Amino acid sequence: MAATRRIRLLLPLFGVLLVLAGCATSAAAPLDAGAPPSGAPLPTTPPTSAPPPVPELPSGGHTLFPGRTMVALYGHPGAPALGVLGEQGVDASVQRARDLAARYAPLAGEPVVPAFEIIATVASSAPGADGDYSNESAPEDLAPWVDAAAAAGMYVVLDLQPGRSDFLTQARRYTDLLRRPNVGLALDPEWRLRAGQKHRVQVGSVDAAEVNAVAIWLADLTREARLPQKLLMLHQFQVQMIRNREQLVTDRDELSVMLHADGFGTRAEKLETWDRLHQAVPAGVTWGWKNFHDEDRPMFDPADTLAVGPVRPVFVSYQ
Repeated sequence: MAATRRIRLLLPLFGVLLVLAGCATSAAAPLDAGAPPSGAPLPTTPPTSAPPPVPELPSGGHTLFPGRTMVALYGHPGAPALGVLGEQGVDASVQRARDLAARYAPLAGEPVVPAFEIIATVASSAPGADGDYSNESAPEDLAPWVDAAAAAGMYVVLDLQPGRSDFLTQARRYTDLLRRPNVGLALDPEWRLRAGQKHRVQVGSVDAAEVNAVAIWLADLTREARLPQKLLMLHQFQVQMIRNREQLVTDRDELSVMLHADGFGTRAEKLETWDRLHQAVPAGVTWGWKNFHDEDRPMFDPADTLAVGPVRPVFVSYQ
């Protein structure tokens, strides 16, 4: 009887202890207040959109050189006196560039890409309304040529002859065209005048600092627009045309910086110009060559052109 009574007295105490134990367990391992009820779908993280892929260059890939050779018609649409590109309309120019590239295909040992080098701003003997001795084409007038080239798997280089303007000011005019993956830029110091100079009276020139400003701007544009590597071509036939050439910025991965030998004349004269330009070369540049239908005596054929050394040209233009 006494033992039974003790058990009855202890039962309420065990109940109190069980309640306290349950409280301690709850405090030590609280339930997830945010957990969904049983059977409810788990919340999902909103998907993040991946950046668009970088478009490829004509013939594929994202790096210009090595791996391809380009062969270009040079000139200004509708102006035969400025080069062979202006001797026919856009469709015929596409076919002519293709035919020319086909002559190099068996010799190059790599894909040969036809190209246009379009003079976007043309040096002028008159100052014009803005006083810069340069006639700037409207971007919308050049767009059909760029469109036709893109449709045909061709590359396009926009060439600047700025007169008394500067290269960066003129380059920015063509920002929308340069946002296209198959469009590069060429600077022609022969037509970059200083104060008091005039075209065909003096040969123009540019300092490396001005070129570098363009290089940095173009490289940044290429990176921000997620474009493949872009060509920055520098025309030259006299050493003094690019002052402080050793200071050129050539290490931006977004650009392939090219020195383009622009001299004409006899075979010996052209090779002399080529050899002279190869002295004290900035690191990391590639090389271009121009053949002149009217001024070369004789004009190099494709085999002769690709045989020049010590490094062969990877961009050949025809004026």
